[in-house]
Amino acid sequence: MADQAKTGQQATPDHRIVRALWPVLLAAVVSLFPFTIYSTFLVPIAEAVAADDAAVGALRGLGGVAALVTGIAIAPLLGRLPQHLTVTAGLGLLAVTSLLGSTGTYWALVVFCLGIGTATAVLTPALLTSATTAFPRTGDSGRAATLVTATQSLAAVLAGPVIGVMAFWRGWEGALWITAGLATAVAALFLRGRRDGPEPAEPVRYLKAFRQFGSRPDVLALIGIAALRTTSFMGYLSFLAAGYHDRFAMDASTFTLVWTLSGASFFAGNYLAGRWVRDGGFPAALLVAGLLGGLAAVLVVFTTTVLAIALAATVLMGFSHAIVAAVATSLIAHRAGPLAPAAFSLNAAGMSLGVFAGALIGGVGLGIAGNLGMACALAVPTVLALPLVRAVFAKSR
Repeated sequence: MADQAKTGQQATPDHRIVRALWPVLLAAVVSLFPFTIYSTFLVPIAEAVAADDAAVGALRGLGGVAALVTGIAIAPLLGRLPQHLTVTAGLGLLAVTSLLGSTGTYWALVVFCLGIGTATAVLTPALLTSATTAFPRTGDSGRAATLVTATQSLAAVLAGPVIGVMAFWRGWEGALWITAGLATAVAALFLRGRRDGPEPAEPVRYLKAFRQFGSRPDVLALIGIAALRTTSFMGYLSFLAAGYHDRFAMDASTFTLVWTLSGASFFAGNYLAGRWVRDGGFPAALLVAGLLGGLAAVLVVFTTTVLAIALAATVLMGFSHAIVAAVATSLIAHRAGPLAPAAFSLNAAGMSLGVFAGALIGGVGLGIAGNLGMACALAVPTVLALPLVRAVFAKSR
């Protein structure tokens, strides 16, 4: 960031951050596997439990509810335990839940979705906190956090082929078993090699920890921006395949290329924005530009009848939202200080809420006024996020 340059501190190169954080990055990738397997093999999983595809698919919503509740409940507690133990616990829960889900009964899937949502709510803020505390120098901490999120976005693009290879051994059950094994192995890495992190914070009374956010309106505004951005983006993703199918007669196999394009643009925006902020960029301008880009893109992508324009809007949507996500993550890491673990937890909970809110308001808009109504409905959260930028930069921190 700019103050880093003023003090003469040299930014840590990305390759050194990656080298130091590779267990954290590996854990971030593994955490994506269970729900990706669930989505990829939804049809055979539904057949295995003798249930309707829609009913089994809807169970994933339980994971989001669990993540939301867990994220809010544990937010004040995350700073009290050593991060390597918190990460180990999250990975352990992910491994056990993956094994349970592979048993192939309906109630096992219910527990699987609840367990993976809970594990993710523990892992995400713990991994981000581990990354930021490993590089206390101003600017490097935010860059470390955005490298974690960039790795996750890249892994989301590549997870499909990787999981396909994993499934060569005993199908989706085998993929879950391999995931459980990987999670256990990475947990062992943290138990053996992550004891050198910072000491846990002094215990703070539970409600007092929440009240401390009252003096940090800038951090709360960042969490609000992240939640609203997620609402728009996840609602957009919920209806993107249907939009391309209805207007361009695009089948599912061809749409995977559009999905890859969207994911690649999100990774690029996340990676580059993290560097821009670390190297002294203008975070306020980046936030505004990202929100305006996302606003324009969501209005265009669902209304245009020209494929090339729709593809360009898809790229703009992914790139713009990634910029906002990276800037918000960097600023939380940079500004929250001792509140960072709780802030990351509340941020993850807000984004979990955004996943459901996006699908809900997108569906309502579609039902009322078709594609235009959906586009306008999904634009509303972005419009609401714009005034919060002023609160983030209301005074120097």
